[in-house]
Amino acid sequence: MSPAEYTATGPAARFAAGSATASVARPTAGFTATGPATASPAGSTAAGRAARLAAGSAVPGSRACSPAVRLTGFSDALDKTTYAGTVVGNLSALAPDRHGTLAALSDRSALFRLDARTLQPVGVLPLADESGAALDAEGLVADGGGTYLVSSETEPSVRRYSGDGRILDRLPVPDALRTAPAGRAQRNGTFEGLTLLPGGRTLVASMEYALAGDSPGLVRVQTWQRTPGGTFRPAAQYAYPADPGLGVPEITATPDGRLLVLERGFTAGVGNTVRLYLADPRHATDTSRVAYLTGQDGVRTVRKTLLADLAACPTLGATAKQPQPNPLLDNIEGMAVTGRTKGRLDVVLVSDDNQGDTQTTRFYGLRVRL
Repeated sequence: MSPAEYTATGPAARFAAGSATASVARPTAGFTATGPATASPAGSTAAGRAARLAAGSAVPGSRACSPAVRLTGFSDALDKTTYAGTVVGNLSALAPDRHGTLAALSDRSALFRLDARTLQPVGVLPLADESGAALDAEGLVADGGGTYLVSSETEPSVRRYSGDGRILDRLPVPDALRTAPAGRAQRNGTFEGLTLLPGGRTLVASMEYALAGDSPGLVRVQTWQRTPGGTFRPAAQYAYPADPGLGVPEITATPDGRLLVLERGFTAGVGNTVRLYLADPRHATDTSRVAYLTGQDGVRTVRKTLLADLAACPTLGATAKQPQPNPLLDNIEGMAVTGRTKGRLDVVLVSDDNQGDTQTTRFYGLRVRL
């Protein structure tokens, strides 16, 4: 299917056109607070789940993961479903879109638009590189004018796409961040996280793992500045200290310019470790000219504060298809801030099921106090 052919009749036809009166809604209405949603074919509704979510949230402390984070619910409704002939899975990134929807990126080179209330798909857009090949798409930003910034961890790369899937631009990437042998990055360890800071001038991408020659756990965070012409040029780079054995699958900006950072790992027979941090790069050293990060004096890393280890969240009746320290956990990889409720950020997470039998496409709703 060519990029121009992705639209369908009905709601999917609004993928490109959108609605001039729509506003971004909070996707938490698609979650159930009392247990897993029943998996159903894409296109069905989620009537009644919002009411159960609101009722459940009135129970003090019933869904506390930590003093700073509460679980508002989860949904497995899209697990192992299809939409318009495309598997709704392998989801690696989320971004609130300008049409009151939630954009969800599959690492199999598909961009879905989800109804922000029900989480059901209303459109899908295939993506490709300059040669027409599929992307290993990992990071997503819904930018102005209906365009999308998408990172791929193969090279790695960041491309800007139009609303109909055309490549409009490709951002320059520092040589050291390229996958070996062109650079020092390991395969499947490059640009996983992508976010735009408030004001829209600074784009931020996080590597998943350290470069060869850098100390293990010191993950590079690359920024770009938007030029007056609308393109992006490489700017400052920072060192983020991930916990031992964990990588960084996602980052997302907070309204005050800090970053929410997901750290994740997996141990066979034990399951996933998933932690949510608040990171502040504002006083970190610019490491763009530091060839090797080895813990040397004079390099200030990004400051981070643990908000929650998600293994401490209540299960809410969730089940797991493989051993997990908490059956709620899975291969969580995407994250977006979707609004505020009573002074807390509304945050949505999604897990990447890798289109496998032992993992689940699961959405999570959190309320986060900074």
